[in-house]
Amino acid sequence: MSHKAASRTCQSQRSDGPSDGQWRQRNTKQWRTKSKAPEKEVEEGEQILRKPVKETVPRGTCQTMCPIQELRDREGQKRLHRFEMVTGTEKDRRPWGDPMRAVKEYSRPAAGKDVMRPSDLRPPEVLLKTVHYLVDFVIASPMNPWTEVYSFAFDRLRCVKQDMIVQRLSGLECVAILERTVRFLIYASYRLCGEPLRLYDPRINDTHLQEYLSWLFDCYTTGPGPYPNQEEFQALALLYNLGSSSIMQHIMELPVQLRKVPSVTLALAINQAYLERNPVRLLRLAQKLNFLQACALHRHLVMCRRDLLLIYSHGYSSRNCSFPLNRLAQLLSLDTSHTAQLCQAYGVEVDHNRVAFSKAAFTEPEQGRLVCKGYHSLVSEKQKDLGVKDIIHGFT
Repeated sequence: MSHKAASRTCQSQRSDGPSDGQWRQRNTKQWRTKSKAPEKEVEEGEQILRKPVKETVPRGTCQTMCPIQELRDREGQKRLHRFEMVTGTEKDRRPWGDPMRAVKEYSRPAAGKDVMRPSDLRPPEVLLKTVHYLVDFVIASPMNPWTEVYSFAFDRLRCVKQDMIVQRLSGLECVAILERTVRFLIYASYRLCGEPLRLYDPRINDTHLQEYLSWLFDCYTTGPGPYPNQEEFQALALLYNLGSSSIMQHIMELPVQLRKVPSVTLALAINQAYLERNPVRLLRLAQKLNFLQACALHRHLVMCRRDLLLIYSHGYSSRNCSFPLNRLAQLLSLDTSHTAQLCQAYGVEVDHNRVAFSKAAFTEPEQGRLVCKGYHSLVSEKQKDLGVKDIIHGFT
């Protein structure tokens, strides 16, 4: 299998990132993923919402998470998600919708469709309440398959974004919504890594994440503040987009005092190691990251470890030379068992706790042989007792 195919399978692409707003428009071509198909699919329907309108910007009056008329319509059409049904009616011929659990569903905007009706739009405080509900009672629930949880929450958060765009929202409530959504998508990129595409598409998740990040940064730049979490998200964006010239330009344009906070300084050091192709230093620095920062970095770990094995296969290529397996495990931030498996996947010979590197023997793994989830220990060990609710609300 080619190097390109291997990195795609393990979701370890060295990709570029987002767009939107003044800052986003300047970087649209640079800070994006290379594949344009998901981006088109995600944003095509939302272009209508972004077009300037002559009418007064509407202000939502809906005080519930789902407009009553939509709840009735979806109830009659049997389009309620099971998370929205009155308990005990799920198996009925026509389940009832629970007004306390139903959340407005995303629908693609279309020409001629009225998306400006105030009674269908939720004001900022209701949108923030909706996000809190999704985090506390859906995303953090241990009772349901997380792929189903992700699908539901992703759709409803996308609709929250839609209401925000129509009303041209900004301010502290907008920032609070964006911050929680970014944390959710970063966490999902780690937790759902390796899931079948029919359940989770990493490229679509990435496209939305980049969009939310750039919108959030636009709020930081244009809003009055204060934004106490700004340093957290500047660091997360850099760790997620290692090697991106546009995100580096953005970071270097930040105020000096913001660039010098420990989290951003550490992210800059990791990015420098990535650019220098120094996987040993990168993995050593990664030990200092917190859990969510490690989630942001994790998509680069497979390629980082692959580079380390390739470099050592050239540097220690000798019939009379072997390398201690336990020392290699320390460098890779893995246990010896997973280190041996990783070596074998790349054609590196392991015998009696010794590794025999050979530049001629190094090969890319066959498709499906390298399961990314098996090498997540560097990230998973950092979660400890952190619950999903605390992670997404930022209580860490």
